Amino acid sequence: MFRLCNSAYASDLSGLGAALFPGRWNKAGTPVLYTSERPETALLEMLVNVPPMFMPELILLTLEIPVDSILTLSPSDLPKHWYHYPAPSILADLGQNWIDENRYLALMVPSSVVHMAYNVLINCRHPQINMLRLIQQEPFYFDTRLRIRH
Repeated sequence: MFRLCNSAYASDLSGLGAALFPGRWNKAGTPVLYTSERPETALLEMLVNVPPMFMPELILLTLEIPVDSILTLSPSDLPKHWYHYPAPSILADLGQNWIDENRYLALMVPSSVVHMAYNVLINCRHPQINMLRLIQQEPFYFDTRLRIRH
């Protein structure tokens, strides 16, 4: 799994950012770590959430958890228009149910940006959170040609 983040927060795997600023799959107060299956998806997710003029110094984290601790949802498991922006609130309800059940450390969900790609959410309150391993962290060069032009 890969996480692209501001270098100032590269060592923070607590999910506090998502608890303070909830995303598509979590509610306020719920610490979740948003990661992606591939580095390219992590970049695209960052691009749609952070205006390019505010793009910070980025770090790419490579993370690992046991495969048997991941629940996967496919687009067919989700409500119609799950990929719309702003996100339908039912998705945060689904994410909260996964967290409250506390059966799986991670939830793999389709990316709303590229539906064939997947993001992986990590429940930072799960008893097996210590199985999350930081494998590598490296500076990530942001090519400014990726800026969205209007």
